[in-house]
Amino acid sequence: MLGILMQPNSGRFVRASSIPFFILLLPLIEIAGFIIVGRQIGVFPTLALAVATSIAGGMLLKHQGFGVMTRIRNEVAAGRDPSRELAHGVMVLLAGILLLLPGFFTDIIGILLFLPPVRDLGWNFLRRRVDFTVDYGGMGGFSRKSGRGKTIDLDEEDYSRRPGPQNPHSPWKQIGDE
Repeated sequence: MLGILMQPNSGRFVRASSIPFFILLLPLIEIAGFIIVGRQIGVFPTLALAVATSIAGGMLLKHQGFGVMTRIRNEVAAGRDPSRELAHGVMVLLAGILLLLPGFFTDIIGILLFLPPVRDLGWNFLRRRVDFTVDYGGMGGFSRKSGRGKTIDLDEEDYSRRPGPQNPHSPWKQIGDE
C-alpha cells in the first residue's frame, strides 16, 4: 500500500486564525463579483456563465483527473517518486471543486490551478515546505526517507503480542510490560 507522510518543516502555510476570516470573506467576494458582472452583462447571462463554468469544471476535472492518475501510475511502475504527480492530482481536484462552486473568484483560481505551470509553481512552493516520505509497504518500489523524524525499523522478531522471550536488543516492549 502506498503511504504518503507530509510533515511541515518550515512553519505554517496560513495562520490558523486567518482561515475563519477567509471563509467569511469568500462569500462576500463572490457576491460582489456577481453584482459587478451582472451590471456589465445582465442577470441571465451572468447566471448562464456561472452554470457554464460549473459544467466546464466537471468536464475538466474528469479529463484532467484521469490524466493525473495515469501519470501517477506510470511513476510508480517506473519506481520513481510520485510526490509531484500526487500534488498535481490534489491541485486538479481542488481546481475542479472551485469551478463547481458558484462564483467568479473561485472560478478564476480554479482555472489557474488547471494550468500545469501554475501547478508547478504550487509544487515548488509545497516541496520546500513539506516533507514527503513515500513508503510502498514492501512493494519493492521507490522509498525515500528524509531523516528528519525518528524512525525505528523493526524486524519481525523484534515485536510480538504473544507471551514469551523477547529480543533484548529490541527498542519495543511487549504489550502489557511496563
